[in-house]
Amino acid sequence: MTAAHAPSLSGQLGTVTHQVDATLEPLRIDVVSVQSQVIYGRVGNAVAVPALQAHGLRVAAVPTVLLSNTPHYLTFHGGAVPLEWFDGYLSDLMARDALRHLRAVVVGYLGEPAQATVLAAWIQRLREGLPGLQVFVDPVMGDVDSGIYVAPGMADAYRRHLLPQADGLTPNGFELAQLVPGSAVDLDGVIAAARGLLKGRTRWVVVTSAAPGAWEQDVMWLAVVTRERARIIHHPRLPADSKGTGDLFNADLAARILADIPLEQAVAQASEYVVQALRHTLLHRSGELLLPNSSPVFSG
Repeated sequence: MTAAHAPSLSGQLGTVTHQVDATLEPLRIDVVSVQSQVIYGRVGNAVAVPALQAHGLRVAAVPTVLLSNTPHYLTFHGGAVPLEWFDGYLSDLMARDALRHLRAVVVGYLGEPAQATVLAAWIQRLREGLPGLQVFVDPVMGDVDSGIYVAPGMADAYRRHLLPQADGLTPNGFELAQLVPGSAVDLDGVIAAARGLLKGRTRWVVVTSAAPGAWEQDVMWLAVVTRERARIIHHPRLPADSKGTGDLFNADLAARILADIPLEQAVAQASEYVVQALRHTLLHRSGELLLPNSSPVFSG
């Protein structure tokens, strides 16, 4: 059954279930994670949700696409969730009164540009009652080794709808160049392009895989850019091609910021955690990203 022919279930279940007791408290949710969902693998919500939960956060996972696995395998099935469903998932979270204690929205892979429009409007409605809400956006579009792997128009959709809602952004170097066309790929150009995104409520941009042409052997760079300063953080470059590292980094960084860890320290710790995950994955010769068995480390 394709998404186009999938039956709409809107409102149907309410006709066969009992009335909810209005005196009962709704499930408390700290973070809504909006990104891809795979049946097999560790990308999108399949890696972001356990990473957030490892920090003691209660998470609601909203899928943007439903896939059997990532498309780099010989077979995969699925696609973007119908826009009516996506809108309904978000609206029903509000209707259940589950978001009164919401602290953050984490955004990753989107299935189509229209989802960005719906999501931005939903976040804006949330902020009317939750002025302290934080939004962390990873504008997932592609990478240097694979090119663009999202629907046409996603860069413009991020720029127009979601960047204005973001408190922080975590593009990789390739994605930064899509958001700021014509930006240079050297370090000064990366910092200048990131600063160009610091508008409105956006307070910081963390560029992963920043300026690869300047890396030393076996080292990668992250650029942490705010209005006041820019800092480069180094971490090991491991011989691994695991998918989902950006999703893991964005989720773990969000959790540490919600724990009031200063930005640069939180970035360094989240980077270290991703490196630990990659080492764990390599150790077990896993074809999919594995999370370390140990709890996240908060020390500097």
